[in-house]
Amino acid sequence: MTDTRVSPLRNFADFVRAGRVRFTEQWMNAVFGDADLVEADKLTYQQLADHLPEILEGLCTALDIEDLERVEPVIERDARRHGMVRWRQGYRIEELVRELDLFHQVLADALDEYAACDNAFTRRHESRARRMIAETVSMVTLTSIKEVVSERDRKIDEYTGRLERANHELTLKQRLVSELYESRMHITRSVVHDLRNFLNAFSMALQLIARVPAKADTALALANRQAADMKALVEQMVEYSVILGDGTPLTLEQVDLRELYDELVASSRPSIEAKGLTLRAAFDAALPAVTSNRLKLKQIAVNLLSNAIKYTKSGQVELGFSMAGPEHWSIRVSDTGVGIAPADADRVFDEFERAAGEDIPGTGLGLAIVKELCRVLDGHIDFSSREGVGTTFTIRFPLTLTQPQ
Repeated sequence: MTDTRVSPLRNFADFVRAGRVRFTEQWMNAVFGDADLVEADKLTYQQLADHLPEILEGLCTALDIEDLERVEPVIERDARRHGMVRWRQGYRIEELVRELDLFHQVLADALDEYAACDNAFTRRHESRARRMIAETVSMVTLTSIKEVVSERDRKIDEYTGRLERANHELTLKQRLVSELYESRMHITRSVVHDLRNFLNAFSMALQLIARVPAKADTALALANRQAADMKALVEQMVEYSVILGDGTPLTLEQVDLRELYDELVASSRPSIEAKGLTLRAAFDAALPAVTSNRLKLKQIAVNLLSNAIKYTKSGQVELGFSMAGPEHWSIRVSDTGVGIAPADADRVFDEFERAAGEDIPGTGLGLAIVKELCRVLDGHIDFSSREGVGTTFTIRFPLTLTQPQ
């Protein structure tokens, strides 16, 4: 015959299930009455008792089958959730331990109550139940603490990472401010130097007119040249400041490259031929219309051509528009000028940098303007140069420029 008797431990489990609300209230009263559980006073009934039913049911299931090991995965899962919730609610580890200790006491009192009213519940049964309660609460406590410690360590790592990133960003910003300050001081010194030279020459011209009226034409020519140089300096500085301070969204448009190329050739040819130089120009017929900003492309090409003309005494200047792979195209400007010394290669795009040892007028802002415009248009700059042989700048642009996010 099959033994249909119900295990005394299962009867105790049913007793716990039936009195779950009462036991929960006893535990709640103990928690709220404990002066050491500060965070519990900030929680609602529901927030405090959220995971108690699951943990109680896990214990009752273990009592039903008289095997805690088979229920351990479920109890540990609920304990992890309990630890995570308590961490988020601001519990300290000692508060979590104290709360679960009170839970243990309530269960122990329930066991004493049941053992006193059920004669079939022997001391052996009571001992086994007490041991399972203790092991269950110990498992819940340990698992919850591990979850709290793990979450705390994760938060510490997260905050440490944030702090390290903030320190790194602060260091970069401090370095940027320092570099910006040095750059502004360099600009100030360079502008003052240029303006002083222009004014000195202008003053000499006026003195020459006053002292030697017969040389008035020569003096006026000198004064006009100095005024023109000063005007060019101011205009290029204004152009550069406008580019740096332009915070408006980039305007994209369809650009007819052939039309732009023809305009550049027509506008640069007179100044090139006036110096006795030859203009060599080439346009790749495979070039389509591109999506970019026409004015900024023109500014880049004009500055490169102006530099090439300025630093070339004899020979030629070349301008080329061509494809540069399936998704890019390029502007190429080459000259047979003074070239760039290897020691100066890293400084060519800096503000107010000029060819060393050359008495050539200009602000030294042309390539700085090119660099900034290329950044805006997603242009990649390559250049090669040999002293006394010449310099070639090649800038690669996307066929379709997208609006920056």
